[in-house]
Amino acid sequence: MVLLEFSMSPLTKGDSVSAFVARSLDIIDKSGLPYQLTPMGTIIEGEWDQVMGVVTACFAAMKVDCPRIGANIKIDYRDAPGGRLTSKVASVQEKVGRRLST
Repeated sequence: MVLLEFSMSPLTKGDSVSAFVARSLDIIDKSGLPYQLTPMGTIIEGEWDQVMGVVTACFAAMKVDCPRIGANIKIDYRDAPGGRLTSKVASVQEKVGRRLST
């Protein structure tokens, strides 16, 4: 199972790129994969081909009208069942002994 964290945005569309980010989030949400939106990116959980397919679809949608795109991608693969999107956070909170801001 893969946890993939990424951010992708156009580099030539000015200071506010939320409309382009929203376009990607629509694709992510419709994928049906578990995900978590953060202020600096999005984390998706699934099999390798699934998560890479979502990233590819986001890139294709942005490429339509964005001549330059920046992307950061971080991947954590583990041969284990799903649910790590929440279980990793729960494990740290358990060790700290309280709920943390997530």
